[in-house]
Amino acid sequence: MSEHEIKVKVKNAESAAQAEEAPAAAEESAQGDARMKKLSAELDDLRQTLLRRQADFDNYRKRVEKERAEDSKRATARVVESLIPIVDSFEHALAAHKDDEYAGYRKGFELIYKQLLDNLAKLGVEREEPVGKPFDPHMHQAVDRTETTEHADGTILEVFQPAYVYHGRVLRPAMVRVAVAPAGASNRAVN
Repeated sequence: MSEHEIKVKVKNAESAAQAEEAPAAAEESAQGDARMKKLSAELDDLRQTLLRRQADFDNYRKRVEKERAEDSKRATARVVESLIPIVDSFEHALAAHKDDEYAGYRKGFELIYKQLLDNLAKLGVEREEPVGKPFDPHMHQAVDRTETTEHADGTILEVFQPAYVYHGRVLRPAMVRVAVAPAGASNRAVN
């Protein structure tokens, strides 16, 4: 075989090999693109999962913080409820000893009483003495009523025990005397 024939055969063989490799390379490229798309989709799924998990964790953290704050308020409310009778006892003791011989004792007692009320106020406890206000069954407990025309029907005339409210929650309603219209006056208003 001549050198030229050999060269032609080599070229033909190379062309045939390239012709065979071209579909294989195209197939490999298509497989690579498919793998790339699959990996890209998995990456997007992982990102979405991560975002959901972060949002879930943030919601969990907020819920736990809210529950802790509510637990703290409930615990404080229980302590305050147990202190209310002590405040009442201070008031009774101060009202009972108005003699001059108890002046020093009374002054010290008043200072302790004021300190107790100030600390309750710092915790968010509000004390309500509703004299002159309209009766509210959510805030007041009527223990007596007085027929009168001097005050509007349902007006609170006297407070036997003040109300205590903690963050909008009534710890103890006020015990009050309420004004009511005389029986004859209400009958005349109906007729």
